[in-house]
Amino acid sequence: MRQTRPYPQLIVSRKAAKALKSGHPWVYASEVLKADEVENGDIVDLFEDSGTWQGAALISTQSTIRARVISRNANDTFDEAFWRRRLQWAWQHRVATLGMRTLCGAEPDTTCCRVLFSEADGVPGLVVDKYEDVLVAQVGTVGMERLRPLLYRLLLDVLREDGYEIAGIYERNDGTVRDKEGLERYKGWWDGSGSVDTRLTVRENGLRYGLDLENSQKTGFFLDQKYNRRAVRDLAMGRRVLDCFCHVGPFGLNALAGGAEFVRFVDVSKTALELAEQNTRLNGFSIERPEAQAAFSCADVLEYLPSLRNGQRMRDEGGPFDLIVLDPPAFTKSSSTVRNAARGYRDINATALRLLPRGGYLATCSCSQHMTRDLLASAIAEAAHSVNRQLKQVEERQQAPDHPILWGFPQSHYLDFFVFQVV
Repeated sequence: MRQTRPYPQLIVSRKAAKALKSGHPWVYASEVLKADEVENGDIVDLFEDSGTWQGAALISTQSTIRARVISRNANDTFDEAFWRRRLQWAWQHRVATLGMRTLCGAEPDTTCCRVLFSEADGVPGLVVDKYEDVLVAQVGTVGMERLRPLLYRLLLDVLREDGYEIAGIYERNDGTVRDKEGLERYKGWWDGSGSVDTRLTVRENGLRYGLDLENSQKTGFFLDQKYNRRAVRDLAMGRRVLDCFCHVGPFGLNALAGGAEFVRFVDVSKTALELAEQNTRLNGFSIERPEAQAAFSCADVLEYLPSLRNGQRMRDEGGPFDLIVLDPPAFTKSSSTVRNAARGYRDINATALRLLPRGGYLATCSCSQHMTRDLLASAIAEAAHSVNRQLKQVEERQQAPDHPILWGFPQSHYLDFFVFQVV
């Protein structure tokens, strides 16, 4: 018999109920059999047709993802205390998983980190990153859009109680995902908070970076690779490093901090490369000849790497290199293009492996949740076979723990990172 609860009801299909039972937090529009009258962004109860309650969710009446679970506890009431607990749990997770990993002499690893990671933290559609005393938020669902004033206020309280005074919250609500929810795009300081200057300098892994919160990709920086960058740092001593898809330079800068002899930074974005050069100077590394520790090439990596097979070109670029980092953008954003993406990952890794000597190292990754760990590993294995190289695995890594992976929700696992030696 169906429970008596105060929320509108959605009756979902058996397929949806099975997914919900396995831990997946989404119900698609095609899986809704019947729905009470609701307001967009309301809290609703999910029932399967048998009458079994499957959770409470936020509804998005215009989205293909019609409902996103916020609780599987029938005793929850969604008041201020509920959301405060949720934010406290999220922050406590960051303190627990990042707090003891700080590099000797560096800033705490909670100085710059992801504070809220959408469904993985029980706040579906809300992402918040912390850059020292500034928060950058992205809201992608109508439910979180309605809740955001409350959640922002509570989050500021939670951080303040732990000794962190936040100067402002900058909203990067300019992504296309908001179109699917019927939300307007905008960016700016929330509630008049913060400075008019969206450029700031932050620290990660003991290195300093100049960020442009208003115009950079995502929220300003890619915090998910924090510990993967340290893996590159650990291998860099005395090596000549090629940092491909370098963005603003964090992998290459970690290599220099680890004692790399030389780093060549490569990116197709002139703006990103200029920031990488500024960050290299900011951290005291030389880019002036003849003692240059770093140099920069504005190029399409897919065209640049094959050009290095020319020995003179390789020497002109500072090679030969014995450590290559591949951190490409996602080659696929949908399951329908995975096959083509796999071919792309295979080809780019094969090209990099051709350039490395025996004993050299390759750090390579994928940041697409559609390109699963096994698909990526298969593409790398095919790449090695095609160029007659054998790989010895040094490390297999994922996104940093401030970007938690929620079991039952494969969409939360999107980053896989491998380090190999060529043998």
